[in-house]
Amino acid sequence: MSQATTDTLLATQTAALTTATVRPTAAPRKRPAWRIAPRTVLAYAVLLPTLASVIYPLVWLVCASLKTDSDLFLHPFGLPDWHNLAWANYTRAWFGSLFGGYFFNSVAVTVSTVVFTTYLSAMAAYALSRFSFFGAKPVYFLLLAGLMLPLQQVIVPLFFEMRSLGLLNSRVGLMIVYVALGLPFGIFVMTGFFKTLPSSLYEAALVDGAGEVRAFWSVMLPIARPGLITVAIFTFLGTWNEFLIAFMFLSDSASQNLRTLPLGLANITITSQYRSDWGVAFAGLVLMLTPTTIVCLTLQRFISKGLTAGAVKG
Repeated sequence: MSQATTDTLLATQTAALTTATVRPTAAPRKRPAWRIAPRTVLAYAVLLPTLASVIYPLVWLVCASLKTDSDLFLHPFGLPDWHNLAWANYTRAWFGSLFGGYFFNSVAVTVSTVVFTTYLSAMAAYALSRFSFFGAKPVYFLLLAGLMLPLQQVIVPLFFEMRSLGLLNSRVGLMIVYVALGLPFGIFVMTGFFKTLPSSLYEAALVDGAGEVRAFWSVMLPIARPGLITVAIFTFLGTWNEFLIAFMFLSDSASQNLRTLPLGLANITITSQYRSDWGVAFAGLVLMLTPTTIVCLTLQRFISKGLTAGAVKG
């Protein structure tokens, strides 16, 4: 038998053994696309009604603001007449009353409160979280005690104190109260956030010749932007929608031009002694909700990051 024939037989036997030994691997079974996990179904069953309970009142409010009073009482849950929308409600709410002045007052008080609360909270939280000094923890817990005090318990002492200082019926007095009540929450959030920041950045700034103030403003504060935005959002929402404190501190008839939007809407609603213009009132509510909706939708990604910053160490 020649060498070529022997090589051919060996190659044939090797191929047969290889074919018999190696079996094709079965393809993994694919999960049917129509199959949904039970926990997913349960999650949607809980979340969808919750979403509807939140969205429906807003949709109803917008629809009600575009109806006349008669249409609102005859068809309270129906859609407005798309060929006869009551856009005049918005015109009357803004120009037919002091709504523009109320809006400006709310903007002035809210912006001032947000700026002062945010930066004062950041400075206090930075000192309490980055420096060790005698009485740091008692001071921190004393500031946090403000979160435990109900507003109804402190409103009367605050009223008499502000009256003795001559700060009733003024934007400055109202802003001071808002800042004082907002500082405990701001310090709580910012303290947890500053504790998560690496000390190496602070030490590098000191090595480069920066002082304590420069290291805070130029290095540490910009890094803490998510926490600052979180404090600013919650302060904005609480101040913009606040009614009780503004009602107590701007109750004099001479402060009519200083009232904020929540107080102004109460005045807009009652147009006479026995009649309420609900279409104008709902239009005013839509105008009042617009800034808060824009702020929440724009900055919502910072809220969870700022609140959970101090939850985990390491």
